[in-house]
Amino acid sequence: MGTQIHSKMPENKEDQQAKKDQILKDTLNKIKHKLLVMSGKGGVGKSSVSANMAVLLAEKGFKVGLMDVDVHGPSIAKIMGIKGLLEVNTEKQLAKPAQYGENLKIVSMQSFMRDEDQAVIWRGPAKSGMIQQFITTIDWGKLDFLIMDAPPGTGDEPLTVIQTVPDAKAVVVTTPQDVALADVRKSINFCKTVDMDILGLVENMGPFSCPHCGDKIAIFKEGGGKRTSMEMNIRFLGSLPYNFDVIHSGDNGTPVVTKDKTNDYTKSLEEVVSNIMKNL
Repeated sequence: MGTQIHSKMPENKEDQQAKKDQILKDTLNKIKHKLLVMSGKGGVGKSSVSANMAVLLAEKGFKVGLMDVDVHGPSIAKIMGIKGLLEVNTEKQLAKPAQYGENLKIVSMQSFMRDEDQAVIWRGPAKSGMIQQFITTIDWGKLDFLIMDAPPGTGDEPLTVIQTVPDAKAVVVTTPQDVALADVRKSINFCKTVDMDILGLVENMGPFSCPHCGDKIAIFKEGGGKRTSMEMNIRFLGSLPYNFDVIHSGDNGTPVVTKDKTNDYTKSLEEVVSNIMKNL
């Protein structure tokens, strides 16, 4: 008798996609809250807010993931002091996120690049695919929060997150001046157009007390965030004062909330985090 040879037929595209969809579903089911931190324009401190917010939540005992979905200008790795490439778990065929303390896991495009100054020249589909891989090929485990730091604007990255993580909620960051508020209104309308829940608006770089005389200084005006949230009918989560230590700490890879619990910025961010948790 001849020997029968059983060959495994290659999977068709539909089967491959079904497998990917199931992996995505299984991964997202292990994550309780997904927050997309957005801004209408660059330079409003969105990544600093994302990083420090993740640290505060982790310090409260929550299991937190911090994912930098800014493919072209990732800054989370720098702010958090994360260096080197990610390790791969060959048994699970998943990449291990960088660990920050006991409760915080971090993934950034920077962790996949051997040269930190390398330019990523990708079109939309490649960026979308990378963001999906950040979720499905990373060993996140069970999380209470996944904070996703998006690039400014309303392009491919935030749209991919919304399509991939349909129950994600938006935290929109702005500064008080008119040019930033004009752009943030576009981000708010973007969320409303795609039916994305908006947790609320955070005003960053607000008024702060002069360290010498104690008088209030408003470099970027004041109150614009609160007025905009009222006009756009969304929650105002709080105002964060301009703080020089946020800049220096980010450059040094040590988020400011890890250094000083008594400064006005940390206290204000605690209030923002508390308001977010109340509305989840």
